[in-house]
Amino acid sequence: MTDGPSGGSERVPSRDRRRFPGISSRAYEHPADRSALVALRKLSGFDTVFKALSGLLPERSLRLLYLSDSVRVSDQQFSHLNDMLRDACYILDLEKVPPMYVNQDPQPNAMCIGLDEPVIVLTTGLVELLDEEEMRAVVGHEVGHALSGHAVYRTILLFLTSLAMKVAWIPLGNMAIMAIVTGLREWFRKSELSADRAGLLTGQDLHASMRGLMKLAGGNHLHEMNVDAFLAQADEYERGGDLRDSVLKILNVLPRSHPFTTVRAAELKKWAASRDYQRIMEGHYPRRDEDKDTSVSDSFKESATHYADSVRNSKDPLMGLVRDIAGGAGDLGGKLRDTVFGSGRAGGAGRPDPGQSDADGPESAAGQ
Repeated sequence: MTDGPSGGSERVPSRDRRRFPGISSRAYEHPADRSALVALRKLSGFDTVFKALSGLLPERSLRLLYLSDSVRVSDQQFSHLNDMLRDACYILDLEKVPPMYVNQDPQPNAMCIGLDEPVIVLTTGLVELLDEEEMRAVVGHEVGHALSGHAVYRTILLFLTSLAMKVAWIPLGNMAIMAIVTGLREWFRKSELSADRAGLLTGQDLHASMRGLMKLAGGNHLHEMNVDAFLAQADEYERGGDLRDSVLKILNVLPRSHPFTTVRAAELKKWAASRDYQRIMEGHYPRRDEDKDTSVSDSFKESATHYADSVRNSKDPLMGLVRDIAGGAGDLGGKLRDTVFGSGRAGGAGRPDPGQSDADGPESAAGQ
């Protein structure tokens, strides 16, 4: 504790970390996340409408449940987590410290929910899994959700997912709700990348952030894991396989609210090496008092540019096909065949010899 300018006491981070006074969440938000949030914030009365739904949502029930059946973090309970929470709010300049609870659950998890006020929940599985610096990044991750206003939309997502299960017997009703849920999940996966960045800004220790993600994937066995090898998995995941694998990747990720851990690690490492991150650390970042002047069209253009760059630089076979189509590939049929079934034998252009049996045809070439 140190004396503030008015002579009172002011809590400061437990070690020397940069603070970002007045930082806007736009500074660390993923472009797709940012464009959606900017558009929603510009809708007059949007927050009021959503908060009016609070009577329909189980928010009050959840708050009472955590209060009655979880441990509220404070100076008396889980004081080390309380220090991390205050540090994170101090560093990201979040004026009101949200309540945080530890819930008995062996599954490592954390979330930030709430319509009127955000509430952070950590599971015991997560608290027991991570060391102090890894946990600091997670707490900063959740504070980043609170600063961005993600808690409101996460609560809506939880409600709609529950509703979809209850009306699953109504075909059209379930389909309509699941279409909304699918769109919300795609946005929320991008919001998780934003919150990972907030966690890095809070902890300011990339190695700790990487370790935490590795532990979420492989448990508390750091002596058996390697960051470079873990990141190599992300590269193999992106570039590996053919068009069928690309489709399977999409199907695998659709029901998830979070991106895969190797992908999160690779995305965070890439951002940590970017000029955007360096500028924030140097004190050059968007300010919260400028949010009202943010252009929706500019945000959507930035998001579109990001997706275009992602397609252009992606190593995924499906994205390669998209680039070829956009570029007017001459032999589109050949490109599609080679992408689906592999490039075939050298000199064979992917086509089986006339004398080959069916067992040695295209399906065999795909396995080579």
